[in-house]
Amino acid sequence: MKLLVTGAAGFIGARFVEACQKKSYSIISVDEPSYFSSRAEHRNIQFGKIVDRSTLFDWLKKHRPELNGIVHLGACTDTTEMDEQYLTRMNLEYSQSIWEYASQNKIPLVYASSAATYGDGNLGYDDAESRIVNLKPLNPYGESKRLFDLWALGQEKEGVTPPSWSAFKFFNVYGFGERHKGKMASVVLHAFDQIQKTGKTRLFKSHRLDIAHGHQKRDFIFVEDIVNVLFYALEKPIRRGIYNLGTGQARTFLDLVRPVFSALKKPENIEFIDTPVAIRDRYQYFTEAKIERLRAEGCTNSFTSLEGGVSKYVQELLLKEESLSSSDQKAAGQK
Repeated sequence: MKLLVTGAAGFIGARFVEACQKKSYSIISVDEPSYFSSRAEHRNIQFGKIVDRSTLFDWLKKHRPELNGIVHLGACTDTTEMDEQYLTRMNLEYSQSIWEYASQNKIPLVYASSAATYGDGNLGYDDAESRIVNLKPLNPYGESKRLFDLWALGQEKEGVTPPSWSAFKFFNVYGFGERHKGKMASVVLHAFDQIQKTGKTRLFKSHRLDIAHGHQKRDFIFVEDIVNVLFYALEKPIRRGIYNLGTGQARTFLDLVRPVFSALKKPENIEFIDTPVAIRDRYQYFTEAKIERLRAEGCTNSFTSLEGGVSKYVQELLLKEESLSSSDQKAAGQK
Protein backbone atom coordinates (compact mmCIF):
# COMPACT_ATOMS: atom_id res chain seq x y z
CA MET A 1 0.00 0.00 0.00
CA LYS A 2 1.26 3.47 -0.88
CA LEU A 3 0.00 6.36 1.23
CA LEU A 4 0.44 10.11 1.25
CA VAL A 5 0.47 11.47 4.80
CA THR A 6 0.19 15.20 5.50
CA GLY A 7 1.38 16.49 8.86
CA ALA A 8 3.80 13.57 8.83
CA ALA A 9 6.30 15.35 11.09
CA GLY A 10 3.60 16.13 13.63
CA PHE A 11 2.63 14.20 16.74
CA ILE A 12 0.00 11.82 15.36
CA GLY A 13 1.40 11.89 11.83
CA ALA A 14 4.84 10.66 12.89
CA ARG A 15 3.34 7.88 14.99
CA PHE A 16 1.20 6.86 12.01
CA VAL A 17 4.20 6.81 9.67
CA GLU A 18 6.15 4.80 12.24
CA ALA A 19 3.35 2.23 12.31
CA CYS A 20 3.31 2.15 8.49
CA GLN A 21 6.95 1.02 8.61
CA LYS A 22 5.91 -2.08 10.53
CA LYS A 23 3.34 -2.83 7.83
CA SER A 24 5.91 -2.21 5.08
CA TYR A 25 3.72 0.47 3.52
CA SER A 26 5.32 2.95 1.16
CA ILE A 27 4.97 6.53 2.43
CA ILE A 28 5.10 10.03 0.98
CA SER A 29 5.53 12.34 3.98
CA VAL A 30 4.28 15.91 3.63
CA ASP A 31 5.16 18.70 6.06
CA GLU A 32 7.52 21.62 6.59
CA PRO A 33 10.86 19.94 5.66
CA SER A 34 12.81 21.37 8.60
CA TYR A 35 10.49 19.61 11.06
CA PHE A 36 11.76 16.18 10.04
CA SER A 37 15.31 16.95 11.16
CA SER A 38 14.66 19.37 14.02
CA ARG A 39 12.36 17.15 16.10
CA ALA A 40 14.64 14.72 17.91
CA GLU A 41 11.77 12.43 18.99
CA HIS A 42 11.24 11.53 15.30
CA ARG A 43 14.87 10.84 14.54
CA ASN A 44 14.59 7.09 14.04
CA ILE A 45 11.48 7.11 11.85
CA GLN A 46 11.83 6.34 8.15
CA PHE A 47 9.63 8.95 6.48
CA GLY A 48 10.09 7.74 2.91
CA LYS A 49 9.78 10.47 0.28
CA ILE A 50 9.57 13.90 1.96
CA VAL A 51 7.60 16.63 0.19
CA ASP A 52 7.35 20.28 1.25
CA ARG A 53 3.77 21.04 2.21
CA SER A 54 3.96 24.42 0.45
CA THR A 55 4.77 22.81 -2.92
CA LEU A 56 2.72 19.61 -2.54
CA PHE A 57 0.20 20.22 -5.30
CA ASP A 58 2.86 21.23 -7.82
CA TRP A 59 4.76 18.07 -6.88
CA LEU A 60 1.66 15.91 -7.30
CA LYS A 61 0.93 17.45 -10.69
CA LYS A 62 4.48 16.73 -11.84
CA HIS A 63 4.98 13.24 -10.43
CA ARG A 64 1.42 11.83 -10.38
CA PRO A 65 2.12 9.08 -7.82
CA GLU A 66 -0.18 6.08 -7.72
CA LEU A 67 -1.72 6.25 -4.24
CA ASN A 68 -3.88 3.82 -2.31
CA GLY A 69 -4.89 6.49 0.18
CA ILE A 70 -4.33 9.95 1.62
CA VAL A 71 -4.19 10.49 5.37
CA HIS A 72 -4.61 14.21 5.94
CA LEU A 73 -3.41 15.12 9.44
CA GLY A 74 -1.66 18.40 8.62
CA ALA A 75 -3.12 21.52 10.25
CA CYS A 76 -2.45 24.37 12.61
CA THR A 77 -3.59 22.74 15.86
CA ASP A 78 -2.88 25.63 18.22
CA THR A 79 -6.20 26.31 19.95
CA THR A 80 -4.90 29.72 21.07
CA GLU A 81 -4.21 30.90 17.50
CA MET A 82 -6.45 33.90 16.83
CA ASP A 83 -5.37 34.73 13.26
CA GLU A 84 -8.47 33.61 11.39
CA GLN A 85 -6.97 34.28 7.96
CA TYR A 86 -4.03 32.00 8.76
CA LEU A 87 -6.34 29.26 10.02
CA THR A 88 -8.54 29.61 6.94
CA ARG A 89 -5.52 29.15 4.72
CA MET A 90 -3.93 26.27 6.67
CA ASN A 91 -6.96 24.35 7.92
CA LEU A 92 -9.76 25.10 5.48
CA GLU A 93 -8.38 25.97 2.05
CA TYR A 94 -5.50 23.46 2.18
CA SER A 95 -7.92 20.72 3.23
CA GLN A 96 -10.26 21.67 0.40
CA SER A 97 -7.40 21.21 -2.06
CA ILE A 98 -6.61 17.79 -0.56
CA TRP A 99 -10.27 16.76 -0.92
CA GLU A 100 -10.44 17.97 -4.51
CA TYR A 101 -7.26 16.10 -5.44
CA ALA A 102 -8.51 12.89 -3.82
CA SER A 103 -11.87 13.27 -5.57
CA GLN A 104 -10.42 13.98 -9.02
CA ASN A 105 -7.95 11.12 -8.77
CA LYS A 106 -10.28 8.64 -7.04
CA ILE A 107 -8.08 8.19 -3.98
CA PRO A 108 -9.54 7.13 -0.60
CA LEU A 109 -9.20 9.89 2.01
CA VAL A 110 -9.01 9.90 5.79
CA TYR A 111 -8.71 13.25 7.53
CA ALA A 112 -8.53 14.75 11.01
CA SER A 113 -11.41 16.81 12.28
CA SER A 114 -11.47 17.80 15.96
CA ALA A 115 -13.53 17.56 19.13
CA ALA A 116 -12.90 21.32 19.38
CA THR A 117 -15.86 21.67 17.00
CA TYR A 118 -18.15 20.91 19.98
CA GLY A 119 -17.30 24.08 21.85
CA ASP A 120 -18.26 24.06 25.52
CA GLY A 121 -20.25 20.86 25.13
CA ASN A 122 -23.64 22.41 25.89
CA LEU A 123 -24.96 20.85 22.69
CA GLY A 124 -23.52 17.46 23.63
CA TYR A 125 -20.98 15.24 21.89
CA ASP A 126 -23.25 13.44 19.45
CA ASP A 127 -21.42 13.07 16.12
CA ALA A 128 -24.57 12.99 13.98
CA GLU A 129 -23.60 14.97 10.89
CA SER A 130 -26.84 16.93 10.88
CA ARG A 131 -25.75 18.61 14.14
CA ILE A 132 -22.51 20.09 12.80
CA VAL A 133 -24.20 23.19 11.40
CA ASN A 134 -25.39 24.19 14.90
CA LEU A 135 -22.13 23.64 16.78
CA LYS A 136 -20.39 26.65 18.31
CA PRO A 137 -16.62 26.14 18.76
CA LEU A 138 -14.89 28.17 21.47
CA ASN A 139 -11.98 29.26 19.26
CA PRO A 140 -11.06 29.96 15.62
CA TYR A 141 -9.20 26.63 15.39
CA GLY A 142 -12.35 24.67 16.20
CA GLU A 143 -14.36 26.80 13.79
CA SER A 144 -11.89 26.14 10.96
CA LYS A 145 -12.38 22.41 11.50
CA ARG A 146 -16.17 22.75 11.65
CA LEU A 147 -16.25 24.74 8.43
CA PHE A 148 -14.27 22.10 6.57
CA ASP A 149 -16.55 19.32 7.83
CA LEU A 150 -19.54 21.27 6.52
CA TRP A 151 -17.81 21.95 3.21
CA ALA A 152 -16.95 18.26 2.79
CA LEU A 153 -20.55 17.24 3.39
CA GLY A 154 -21.66 19.83 0.85
CA GLN A 155 -19.22 18.47 -1.72
CA GLU A 156 -20.53 14.97 -1.12
CA LYS A 157 -24.08 16.15 -1.86
CA GLU A 158 -22.82 17.58 -5.14
CA GLY A 159 -21.17 14.27 -6.04
CA VAL A 160 -17.61 15.59 -5.68
CA THR A 161 -16.18 12.99 -3.35
CA PRO A 162 -13.33 10.50 -2.97
CA PRO A 163 -14.30 6.83 -3.52
CA SER A 164 -14.28 6.44 0.26
CA TRP A 165 -13.72 9.08 2.91
CA SER A 166 -13.85 9.30 6.67
CA ALA A 167 -13.02 11.99 9.20
CA PHE A 168 -12.33 11.74 12.91
CA LYS A 169 -12.97 14.22 15.68
CA PHE A 170 -9.95 13.52 17.86
CA PHE A 171 -10.56 14.08 21.56
CA ASN A 172 -7.64 14.59 24.01
CA VAL A 173 -4.73 12.63 22.54
CA TYR A 174 -1.59 11.86 24.56
CA GLY A 175 1.50 9.74 23.92
CA PHE A 176 5.14 9.81 22.90
CA GLY A 177 6.23 12.28 20.22
CA GLU A 178 4.48 15.49 21.27
CA ARG A 179 7.32 17.42 22.91
CA HIS A 180 7.64 19.73 19.92
CA LYS A 181 4.10 20.97 20.60
CA GLY A 182 5.32 22.96 23.59
CA LYS A 183 2.43 24.51 25.52
CA MET A 184 -0.07 22.55 23.39
CA ALA A 185 1.35 19.17 24.49
CA SER A 186 -0.78 16.99 26.75
CA VAL A 187 -0.97 17.44 30.51
CA VAL A 188 0.83 14.08 30.81
CA LEU A 189 4.01 15.52 29.32
CA HIS A 190 3.79 18.72 31.35
CA ALA A 191 3.24 16.68 34.52
CA PHE A 192 6.20 14.43 33.68
CA ASP A 193 8.51 17.41 33.26
CA GLN A 194 7.26 19.20 36.37
CA ILE A 195 7.49 16.13 38.58
CA GLN A 196 10.98 15.31 37.34
CA LYS A 197 12.13 18.87 38.03
CA THR A 198 10.24 19.84 41.22
CA GLY A 199 8.57 16.72 42.57
CA LYS A 200 5.10 18.16 42.00
CA THR A 201 2.74 19.07 39.19
CA ARG A 202 0.24 21.85 38.69
CA LEU A 203 -3.36 21.63 37.53
CA PHE A 204 -5.88 24.35 36.83
CA LYS A 205 -8.35 25.15 39.56
CA SER A 206 -12.01 24.73 38.84
CA HIS A 207 -13.83 28.04 38.57
CA ARG A 208 -17.22 26.37 38.85
CA LEU A 209 -18.87 25.74 42.22
CA ASP A 210 -20.28 22.38 41.10
CA ILE A 211 -16.89 20.92 40.11
CA ALA A 212 -13.99 20.40 42.53
CA HIS A 213 -10.39 21.24 41.63
CA GLY A 214 -8.90 18.53 39.43
CA HIS A 215 -12.29 17.01 38.70
CA GLN A 216 -12.64 18.65 35.30
CA LYS A 217 -13.13 15.74 32.90
CA ARG A 218 -11.89 14.99 29.41
CA ASP A 219 -11.95 11.99 27.12
CA PHE A 220 -8.24 11.12 27.03
CA ILE A 221 -7.14 8.72 24.29
CA PHE A 222 -3.72 7.11 23.74
CA VAL A 223 -2.07 7.93 20.41
CA GLU A 224 -1.59 4.26 19.52
CA ASP A 225 -5.37 3.81 19.63
CA ILE A 226 -5.80 6.75 17.25
CA VAL A 227 -3.34 5.19 14.79
CA ASN A 228 -5.12 1.83 14.91
CA VAL A 229 -8.47 3.39 14.06
CA LEU A 230 -6.93 5.31 11.15
CA PHE A 231 -5.67 2.01 9.75
CA TYR A 232 -9.09 0.47 10.23
CA ALA A 233 -10.71 3.32 8.31
CA LEU A 234 -8.31 2.83 5.41
CA GLU A 235 -8.18 -0.93 5.30
CA LYS A 236 -11.83 -1.85 5.85
CA PRO A 237 -12.49 0.76 4.41
CA ILE A 238 -15.06 2.94 6.14
CA ARG A 239 -17.19 4.07 3.21
CA ARG A 240 -17.91 7.61 4.37
CA GLY A 241 -18.66 9.83 7.34
CA ILE A 242 -17.45 11.98 10.21
CA TYR A 243 -16.93 10.17 13.50
CA ASN A 244 -15.89 10.86 17.08
CA LEU A 245 -12.61 9.28 18.11
CA GLY A 246 -12.25 9.08 21.86
CA THR A 247 -12.58 6.25 24.36
CA GLY A 248 -16.17 7.09 25.21
CA GLN A 249 -15.27 7.48 28.90
CA ALA A 250 -14.45 10.85 30.49
CA ARG A 251 -11.82 10.83 33.23
CA THR A 252 -10.62 13.57 35.59
CA PHE A 253 -7.31 15.39 35.39
CA LEU A 254 -6.49 13.85 38.77
CA ASP A 255 -6.96 10.44 37.15
CA LEU A 256 -4.57 11.56 34.42
CA VAL A 257 -1.65 12.76 36.55
CA ARG A 258 -1.75 10.17 39.33
CA PRO A 259 -0.34 7.41 37.07
CA VAL A 260 2.54 9.75 36.20
CA PHE A 261 3.55 9.94 39.87
CA SER A 262 3.13 6.17 40.12
CA ALA A 263 5.25 5.44 37.03
CA LEU A 264 7.99 7.76 38.31
CA LYS A 265 7.74 6.23 41.79
CA LYS A 266 7.18 9.67 43.30
CA PRO A 267 4.73 10.67 46.07
CA GLU A 268 1.65 12.50 44.85
CA ASN A 269 2.06 16.27 45.12
CA ILE A 270 -0.42 18.42 43.18
CA GLU A 271 -0.73 22.20 43.25
CA PHE A 272 -3.84 23.91 41.89
CA ILE A 273 -3.39 27.22 40.07
CA ASP A 274 -5.85 29.71 38.60
CA THR A 275 -6.91 29.07 35.02
CA PRO A 276 -5.49 31.98 32.98
CA VAL A 277 -8.08 34.69 32.45
CA ALA A 278 -7.34 34.68 28.71
CA ILE A 279 -8.74 31.16 28.31
CA ARG A 280 -11.05 30.91 31.32
CA ASP A 281 -14.22 31.67 29.37
CA ARG A 282 -13.28 29.13 26.69
CA TYR A 283 -12.21 26.34 29.04
CA GLN A 284 -13.90 22.96 28.59
CA TYR A 285 -14.95 21.29 31.84
CA PHE A 286 -16.22 18.07 30.27
CA THR A 287 -15.71 16.15 27.04
CA GLU A 288 -16.78 12.62 26.26
CA ALA A 289 -17.01 11.05 22.83
CA LYS A 290 -20.14 9.24 21.79
CA ILE A 291 -18.70 6.41 19.71
CA GLU A 292 -21.80 4.42 18.79
CA ARG A 293 -21.62 5.42 15.12
CA LEU A 294 -17.98 4.32 14.88
CA ARG A 295 -18.88 1.01 16.54
CA ALA A 296 -21.73 0.60 14.06
CA GLU A 297 -19.11 0.71 11.28
CA GLY A 298 -17.67 -2.48 12.74
CA CYS A 299 -14.77 -0.82 14.54
CA THR A 300 -14.61 -2.93 17.68
CA ASN A 301 -11.09 -1.81 18.64
CA SER A 302 -10.53 -1.83 22.37
CA PHE A 303 -8.92 1.30 23.82
CA THR A 304 -5.96 1.43 26.17
CA SER A 305 -6.87 2.20 29.78
CA LEU A 306 -5.81 5.64 31.00
CA GLU A 307 -3.57 4.09 33.64
CA GLY A 308 -1.99 1.73 31.12
CA GLY A 309 -1.49 4.38 28.46
CA VAL A 310 0.06 6.92 30.82
CA SER A 311 2.37 4.31 32.33
CA LYS A 312 3.55 3.21 28.88
CA TYR A 313 4.04 6.83 27.81
CA VAL A 314 6.15 7.65 30.86
CA GLN A 315 8.33 4.60 30.27
CA GLU A 316 8.84 5.69 26.65
CA LEU A 317 9.82 9.17 27.81
CA LEU A 318 12.34 7.74 30.24
CA LEU A 319 13.87 5.28 27.78
CA LYS A 320 13.65 7.07 24.42
CA GLU A 321 14.53 10.55 25.59
CA GLU A 322 17.48 9.20 27.59
CA SER A 323 18.63 7.36 24.46
CA LEU A 324 18.28 10.50 22.31
CA SER A 325 20.16 12.55 24.87
CA SER A 326 22.98 10.00 24.98
CA SER A 327 23.20 10.02 21.18
CA ASP A 328 23.40 13.82 21.13
CA GLN A 329 26.17 13.82 23.75
CA LYS A 330 28.11 11.16 21.84
CA ALA A 331 27.76 13.09 18.58
CA ALA A 332 28.93 16.28 20.28
CA GLY A 333 31.99 14.49 21.66
CA GLN A 334 32.97 13.28 18.19
CA LYS A 335 33.00 16.79 16.72
